[in-house]
Parts: sequence; C-alpha cells; structure tokens
Amino acid sequence: MNRDHVPSPRASAHGSSSHGSSLCDRTDLPGLRELDRKRSLELLSRAAVGRVVYTVHALPAVLPVSFRLGPGGVLVSAPADSELARAVDGAVIAFEADEVDGRDGSGWFVTVLGRAQVRPAGTATDPDATVRIRIRPELVIGRCLV
Repeated sequence: MNRDHVPSPRASAHGSSSHGSSLCDRTDLPGLRELDRKRSLELLSRAAVGRVVYTVHALPAVLPVSFRLGPGGVLVSAPADSELARAVDGAVIAFEADEVDGRDGSGWFVTVLGRAQVRPAGTATDPDATVRIRIRPELVIGRCLV
C-alpha cells in the first residue's frame, strides 16, 4: 500500500478528528468502535512508527520501530545482531501503531498478531548487516477512539 494515496480521516472543516461511520463499523465498548480488516490496514499504512511486542527470556519487550506495510505484512528493518532479530524469528509477535489527537482523545489504533520471519536485507559479509523482519498478519484488530 502506498502511504501517499490513503485519504486521511482526520481532515475536517474545524481541524479536529473526524471519525464517523465511514471509519468505524460498530460500537463495541463505550468510546471504542471496531474497524474492519481492510480499513485497519489502510490506517496502518499511514503510520510511520509502530511498536513491536515480543518476549525476551519469557518477559515482555516493546520496541518502537519505523516500518512499512508491504506485500505479505508489516516490514521492519533491524541490525542483524540485535536482540529483536534474535528474539522474533519464527515467533508469534504483536505489532501496534496508532494515531491519537491529544486535544480530544479521538483517533485509532491497529494491532497485528502474526508469525515473524527474519531474512537478510543485504550481504552476510557486511559488518553493518541488517535484516528484514516480516510480520504476517494472522489477526488484525483495529479500533477507533471516539
């Protein structure tokens, strides 16, 4: 998905967030509305930073990362020798991104759950080698905050 071609739900005549029925499908909890998978992925494609949630020695870890939404899932780059790269290969992990207006609390969040695959991004002999981590979305949960 191309981030430049996803319309912003935040545009309104008064400069505040606009989260009407086109953004949300149904009321789940007071203040939260569920988004379908397609709309959740559209919103996710606009975000620049998200959080990878994984485990290290059976303890939870959360790492903010730059990412992009590409074919087959969420794509993250990391140093090949990083804790993240070592911990997530083949593991089921979570990824979350959001956009919340600090003035009125409106916005959205999307969580992707899936198995991570770690692949070299360059040559193995490169001392600054990076890996590409792909999180295949098995479950996509999107909510808007109203």
